[in-house]
Amino acid sequence: MRIGIIAPPWVPVPPVRYGGTEAVVDDLARGLHATGVDVRLFTVGTSTCPVPRAHLFDEPVAPMNASLPEAAHVLAAHDELDDVDLVHDHTLLGPLVAGRRGATHVPVVTTLHHLLTPPALRVAAEAARHASLVAISRSQARSARGVPITAVIPHGVDLDAYRPADGVGDHVVFVGRMAPEKGAHRAVRVARAAGRRLVLATKIRTNEERAYYEEVVRPLLPPDAEPPQEMDRARRVEVLGSAAALINPIRWREPFGLVMAEALACGTPVLAFPEGAAPEIVDHGRTGFLCADEEEMVAALDRLDTLDRRACRAAAERRFSSERMVDDHVALYRALLEAPRTGTAGARSARALLRGA
Repeated sequence: MRIGIIAPPWVPVPPVRYGGTEAVVDDLARGLHATGVDVRLFTVGTSTCPVPRAHLFDEPVAPMNASLPEAAHVLAAHDELDDVDLVHDHTLLGPLVAGRRGATHVPVVTTLHHLLTPPALRVAAEAARHASLVAISRSQARSARGVPITAVIPHGVDLDAYRPADGVGDHVVFVGRMAPEKGAHRAVRVARAAGRRLVLATKIRTNEERAYYEEVVRPLLPPDAEPPQEMDRARRVEVLGSAAALINPIRWREPFGLVMAEALACGTPVLAFPEGAAPEIVDHGRTGFLCADEEEMVAALDRLDTLDRRACRAAAERRFSSERMVDDHVALYRALLEAPRTGTAGARSARALLRGA
């Protein structure tokens, strides 16, 4: 089985610092290669994922989400991957561009890494004419509003990399982009109300991120607060594993929330609001707490001793390993390669095959 994977052109694979999608692509490509799959990755020139790679752009493209370079990247990818059995595209525009061009002579899978807003749903509906869509949570799949979803495959994490720390401190941690929807300002308020030291592991690069930090988050921080840092994986694992809890106060339908799975792999409980995929990741009262509001989240920090950190790690091993993610994708690829290639019949047949697996 020859699988071509197309990564977005914004961040190398694996990411040096921030990059959730690219971390998932890296784990998937490595895992497929380890199982004997002939996998080829189309990415950017600075990527180091240890599988055969090709690229159009030597460096990551900036600004992120620019449509013209993404379209050029995708078209070059399909030219490069013209001899594979199946293409797995992790870009937004990829299936849309390739389908219009008529480049989809093999089955195409696209993973929906983004929130399905009305504009995104319009693109996804068109992409579904040429590709099989993978949702990363049941919550995201429910928000598809009739757009056909072939499979739901939650992300996995490298359990050898994300491990519990030797000791646990009293601090709590926030990991995510410095953006209002990620809720750093709420994390600061919760930590201060609970008298906990907060570590902010966050990306601040764009003008919008800087403005949000300076105007909203920074005024809430105590005078002796640690400045936020964009951490590499090793440092992030250290901070996560030694934290009393991850505070993930999102107030939007986050499609998955990789950092929650990473925290559980480190044996660290998660405090979140029951938005998006959070209820699919956090087992309330066992691996964390799903809280109604900030006051309830503050109170939950006093109940962390009722949770067993070993249960957090066990949940990650059972449900969020990269091996499980790879196995789910191999099953999908095989189902699609066995299905007829007639319009949307292939995706429908694949869904039927997967249900019978």
